[in-house]
Amino acid sequence: MQDIPIETHPLAPFLPENAKLLMLGSFPPPQNRWKMDFYYPNYQNDMWRIFGHCFFNDKNHFLDLPNKNFHLDQIIGFLNEKGIAIYDTAYQIKRLTGNASDKFLQIETPSNIANLLQKIPACQSIMTTGDKATDTLMLSMPEGTVKPSIGQSSRAYLADREITLYRMPSSSRAYPLALEKKAQAYAQLFKQVGLP
Repeated sequence: MQDIPIETHPLAPFLPENAKLLMLGSFPPPQNRWKMDFYYPNYQNDMWRIFGHCFFNDKNHFLDLPNKNFHLDQIIGFLNEKGIAIYDTAYQIKRLTGNASDKFLQIETPSNIANLLQKIPACQSIMTTGDKATDTLMLSMPEGTVKPSIGQSSRAYLADREITLYRMPSSSRAYPLALEKKAQAYAQLFKQVGLP
């Protein structure tokens, strides 16, 4: 069996100074799937459709439909305005099958979540976008932290503060839930953390 290379996270953490929510996925897809140099860059992934649905009642708000791409400037401006930080729970991984499936991601090095939180002092909420992200995040949590169920939350103490952990449905189309239902779950979370 050939040696599978270790991949290191290709993006810097996106950490607006005013961030009140840290959104954590698992790891970016292979770069041949990217439409932009940012998080959730695969056009088939529904994350930015969920955001459009939740905040603008328009799933295509952040999409450049004619070019099957995203409006990156709009996404970044929006996240800065709302105070939403983004990174992933894995810093280094191996892709056991070479694709984007979380099921075949082997976590080599988890991200340092406490270090991220120290850079965003107003943040008291973390949301994970899928099961692998949640499982990997739990590696960084203090002993006794309860892993939240989908659509639910739990509490933890990290980086000298109380943190609420939210576990959201995956934005991957492989996750069998309608876009509208996913958006409902995310909209509820955004409301709870005070994002209008």
